[in-house]
Amino acid sequence: MSELLEPGGGRTEPKGGGRGPGDGGDPTGGPGPRRDRGASVRPAPAGRGGPVVPPQSGRSPLLAAGPALPPSLRRAAPALVGFLAIRLAGTLLVVLGCLLFGDSPYERLLRPWDAQWYEHIATYGYGFARHGRQPGLHYRDIAFFPLYPGLVRTLRLVVPFSVPVLALVVSWGSALLAAWGVHAVVERLRDHRTATLLVLLWALLPHAVVLSVPYSESLLVACAAWGLWALLDGRWVWAGTCAALAGLARPNGAALAAAVILAGLWLAWTTRAVPAPRVLAGMALSPLGWFGYVLYVGWERGDVFGGYFAVQRDWGSTFDFGLAMLRYTDHIEIGVNRPERIVAVLLVSGALLLYAALLTEERRPLPGALLVYTGVLVLIAVGGSAYLTCKPRFLLPAFPLLIPLADRLAAALTARPGRALLLLASLAGPALLYGAYLVSAAPTAL
Repeated sequence: MSELLEPGGGRTEPKGGGRGPGDGGDPTGGPGPRRDRGASVRPAPAGRGGPVVPPQSGRSPLLAAGPALPPSLRRAAPALVGFLAIRLAGTLLVVLGCLLFGDSPYERLLRPWDAQWYEHIATYGYGFARHGRQPGLHYRDIAFFPLYPGLVRTLRLVVPFSVPVLALVVSWGSALLAAWGVHAVVERLRDHRTATLLVLLWALLPHAVVLSVPYSESLLVACAAWGLWALLDGRWVWAGTCAALAGLARPNGAALAAAVILAGLWLAWTTRAVPAPRVLAGMALSPLGWFGYVLYVGWERGDVFGGYFAVQRDWGSTFDFGLAMLRYTDHIEIGVNRPERIVAVLLVSGALLLYAALLTEERRPLPGALLVYTGVLVLIAVGGSAYLTCKPRFLLPAFPLLIPLADRLAAALTARPGRALLLLASLAGPALLYGAYLVSAAPTAL
């Protein structure tokens, strides 16, 4: 397993000499002079996966001005075009499925399940609650984190469209920004080809259909991917800012804050010194979004530290470290259990195997911060006691799980390009059809 931090470590560059956003290199994307950030830089150890974070920070990877962004975007362009094509094809299949089953494409695409809660929050604010169909369940909209409906509500002030349409615009825009960030992270860790293939694999995940509907997952992944990029580049303040935003987007956004804080603590431990002010600032910023909203909900419910978790219990959601899922898995019967539940169990089991592969990778191990981030996401998804069919959706932000698959696909593309492309195409059809089924016909929660 790779070290959590390589203090002052060197940086891996994309193959072909390209730079990441804001690196200060040649505007054309070629090698350029390195900007001195006041930290010593040494090469990464041979055979290792490279550093997690140098101990200094700089400009935001999202907001950096000047000519540094276009090269990264140009390198990511093929991946973004492929991502957009896949998601548009998936959306078309949803529309066809709705027409086939006699449902409204508008209702299924723009107002499925949680999207209705986000629509109500964006229109009227918080305060709505209703009783569930099962005894003891009481649904309150305050369980939904505020960043996504807040952006929709803000956009509504300046754009004269309906809330569902604006929510879809925010979701699609965030999805493209997320795909760009995923490409930037994987390109830094591997190379351009592997990064492109991983973005395509991520777009082909069966539950990636939620990136095409008004859900908050795409916004979370955008914050998390660029936060990880900033962390890998040593931009601590922006990593902390992205982590704070991720914590305001969804409950599992806390995974990025965990990665930033543990990376900072490891830096302090290995250097036997107090981290630089920018490191401390990033660590302090990272949990503010998640903790701030959790404490606010607790204050609203009259129990500052326990109110949010009481709201979750009223939704039927508790944390049991996966015991409920284990009991369910032990009683699966083909033809008795709904297919979406069986597929959810298979996908979550596959995620556990992929995470084990990441932990045991020796040739090119991932930086420890990414292992922490991914591990927290897997723990949250597996450990929740309810909403089995939603667990694969909760794993969408865990895109590093796909790195072993992208590595092997990139190698196959070099050795046997025809077979590799055929494999990718054979995965696309079933994945897109199943995603369309989840939105257009499945009776269970997405």
